[in-house]
Amino acid sequence: MSNRLFQTIIHQMKDVVGRTIGVIDENGIIIASSELGKIGESRQRIKDELPYSSDSMVLEGYTYRFIGAAEKFECIAFVEGNDAHAAKMCQLISIALGNIKSLYDEKYDKGSFIKNIILDNILPSDIYIKSNELHFNSEEKRAVIVIKFQGSATTPPYEVIQGIVTDKTKDYVISISEQDIVVVKEVEEDTTPEDLEAFAQGMLKTASEASGTKLLIGISSIVDNLKDLARAYKEAKISLEVGKVFDIEKPVMSYENLGIGRLIYQLPTTLCEIFLQEVFKRGSLDSLDRETLMTVQSFFENNLNVSETSRKLFVHRNTLVYRLEKIRKLTGLDLREFDHAVTFKVALMVKKYLTSKPTKF
Repeated sequence: MSNRLFQTIIHQMKDVVGRTIGVIDENGIIIASSELGKIGESRQRIKDELPYSSDSMVLEGYTYRFIGAAEKFECIAFVEGNDAHAAKMCQLISIALGNIKSLYDEKYDKGSFIKNIILDNILPSDIYIKSNELHFNSEEKRAVIVIKFQGSATTPPYEVIQGIVTDKTKDYVISISEQDIVVVKEVEEDTTPEDLEAFAQGMLKTASEASGTKLLIGISSIVDNLKDLARAYKEAKISLEVGKVFDIEKPVMSYENLGIGRLIYQLPTTLCEIFLQEVFKRGSLDSLDRETLMTVQSFFENNLNVSETSRKLFVHRNTLVYRLEKIRKLTGLDLREFDHAVTFKVALMVKKYLTSKPTKF
């Protein structure tokens, strides 16, 4: 159990108890205390002798008692005093912390279970058995969100995301690496990809401000069974990779909205190279200069409208037509024709994909 959580609870209890109280860990060290100066002190003698006591022990003006069952020794609660009141308070604190620790450990076990599922470290046949042991509702709808921190954060990424996730009984925050955090989020029946993107956008804003660094977020599709979380995790990672290749300016990418980029990403590179060779038989895509490519991009953004594109580029309509004719002569593709424009657009995306050579999952 987290030392910080122990300390928070002890701090809340200190005024009610009216005496110095605290917790000793399995190494005999005080890890939480209402008297902060005591944190870090050794109580090795208590650790060694309490296991042989019936239930509690009084030593040097303090009463000590196990948190939880003595046969599963982990932590010890202590209260200042050797009177009946100290014994009663120590018993109450032990029971309270024991119950809280049990709930915390169950949550931790569930988090470890979820992590093993998304990393494919558990057999599908064992998922059902383990979910029953942990009293886990395996049929709820869930989505996986991968958050990648870019650069050094002022606050540890895990703590940043943990502080943002509000429903800690249903959602799980998992640390994959120092920079990569995963949120497994339980969603409602009518939740849409747009709802998840809105949630991720809010998380992006809050986490960026809290950490002082930029983030990239990938969102999976919604799955309705625990065993599908491994697939959802891969989808979220693919969203990040496809986003970096085709939509570098978008920090939040959803698997459901990747469009044709998702298809291209899953094609073999050899097939992509053959496609480019077939499309550009007359001349290489590399023969087009930067100005021409920017013209093409603007033409696509303005739905193949010559007048609107020329206005946005601040060029004469005839100048734009000249550039489009130049592209037709070099490539054989007239971008004013829809089919040719689609082919060229796909070719540009394939070229980006081959240039980036993203890592496959």
